[in-house]
Amino acid sequence: MQHDQTELVNGNAEFLVFTIGDVEYGIDILTVKEIRAYEAVTKIVNTPPFIIGFINLRKTIVPIVDMRIRFNLDAVIYDPFTVVIVLNIAGRLVGIVVDGVSDVIALPPDQIRPAPKMGASLDVQFIIGIAALEGRMIVLTDIERLLSVEDMALFNHAVGQ
Repeated sequence: MQHDQTELVNGNAEFLVFTIGDVEYGIDILTVKEIRAYEAVTKIVNTPPFIIGFINLRKTIVPIVDMRIRFNLDAVIYDPFTVVIVLNIAGRLVGIVVDGVSDVIALPPDQIRPAPKMGASLDVQFIIGIAALEGRMIVLTDIERLLSVEDMALFNHAVGQ
């Protein structure tokens, strides 16, 4: 489900909050299928670097995207707190690897600020807005836009789907 600013101001929106490094991100709770501990993935060649492989989840092949790599961040370290959030994106299951999950929040419109204007050099089209909540700043993301259909098509091609 893609949001725009109009949809967000028509009532509270619920987001699952996860961390990558020191930054908290929120995604639409309606896209979340389950949260799992990180497990080793089966690697696939000829996919974008951020698609680190796949897992077999109840007889469904699920591509796994490492969000640190997707965001061009530091070296990826998998530890006992690393989790995979399984999402339903445009009818397709996709897993995202994050450093941790903290909570689910319901945000009224007055706690959501528009996405910052960063200029053409920085891609922020996937940012819905910034939530200010009790001293926390949470980057609200449009996960469907971030995990584009084109990226998933590359994965499908690599696994012959």
